[in-house]
Amino acid sequence: QVQLVESGGGLVQAGGSLRLSCAPSGSIFTIDDMVWYRQAPGQQRELVAALGSRGSTTYADSVKGRFTISRDNAKSTVNLQMNSLKPEDTAVYYCAITLRRYSSDPLRPYWGQGTQVTVSS
Repeated sequence: QVQLVESGGGLVQAGGSLRLSCAPSGSIFTIDDMVWYRQAPGQQRELVAALGSRGSTTYADSVKGRFTISRDNAKSTVNLQMNSLKPEDTAVYYCAITLRRYSSDPLRPYWGQGTQVTVSS
């Protein structure tokens, strides 16, 4: 079973930066899309940033110009660099990676356990 391991969350003051990382455990055959979501208390989960298999990126309007999603192919890792953080960025951040574990497997999404990001004012 593939697990996604997230790291990098924490507490930061407004205006600060954090870098989140997410990587699948074990070996995999291929990776397709890589996405970061977040969910604030009492809110629905929302897409923050997405990176397609061909390099296309999508960002929520609220994070454009401040967040950058990237991929480390050697480590099969997806990163989310978050700059100029605001209190409204406070949420649990989840990564989701669509991948194929073995060549015979279908593509399917896997989810990380979530990491808390808290931005104080």
